[in-house]
Amino acid sequence: MSGDERKILDTSGDFQYAVRDGEEVTDPQWRSCRLIVTNKRLVLATNGSKQPIPHANVSLVDDADAPENAPADATALEVGNNVLVVDASNVDDFAFEYCRATLIGQVVLAKHPAVVGGVVQEDAEWSKARFRLDDGEVTLQFPGGGSTAFDIDDVGTIETGDSTVMGETRSVVEVEHTDEEGRSVETHFSGMGHHTAALEALFSGVVDRREGDYELSEMESQVLMALYSGVSPFEMADFVGTTPDEVEEIYQNLLDAGAVDEVRTRTEVALNAQGRNMASEAMSGE
Repeated sequence: MSGDERKILDTSGDFQYAVRDGEEVTDPQWRSCRLIVTNKRLVLATNGSKQPIPHANVSLVDDADAPENAPADATALEVGNNVLVVDASNVDDFAFEYCRATLIGQVVLAKHPAVVGGVVQEDAEWSKARFRLDDGEVTLQFPGGGSTAFDIDDVGTIETGDSTVMGETRSVVEVEHTDEEGRSVETHFSGMGHHTAALEALFSGVVDRREGDYELSEMESQVLMALYSGVSPFEMADFVGTTPDEVEEIYQNLLDAGAVDEVRTRTEVALNAQGRNMASEAMSGE
């Protein structure tokens, strides 16, 4: 490895080609290998040979777009016109670890905070930032010594699209989370194609793992949206037009659904990342 390349993951596993040269493989065969992931590349090491694949040439395949012959519990990677399927059974979430490896120490483009409390920050500008994700905390280091950090589990919603970034049309990943003051803010990310693809997969994976099948009632939606808008839990009954006892019951339902955190027994709750996501979806459906 070169001087600035460092190993992030080294484990045993298996791989197969589900698609070769654009054609689905009829009978894909597993091959045992040593899976090495550095901050530069993925390496498939078999007996006597190593197959290095630069991260810039790799993109994760969504489950919905995975070939029919790709096992559901493995990770599908698109490499050119091939689809490589990797199974690292002793790694809890290989896709997450792979995305983290492709981004760690990389310079991306970031705008922070781009939105505060739902208000677009007109004076926010794009800047280069060095990305890190260690022990569940995302850190962005900006030129001149400035930085910001947030827990990845605090991410509420993810939006993606194209926008003008530093004079070019680029993919943008908009990530909602809370800042040090407890405000709902958005950090917007962009950069090279494989960076934004990895960022989208990384943050979306966190949100997807947290989502359940809980169906909000109309009143629960009203309460969530009110909390999201900054209404005090103590003023909730009057604001949504119901009784304090019903509000307490709704809070308990939302606690059970993982949408809020209890602040003070039976009197106060606060939205968490899951709740902000649910509230955002409820408002989108209005």
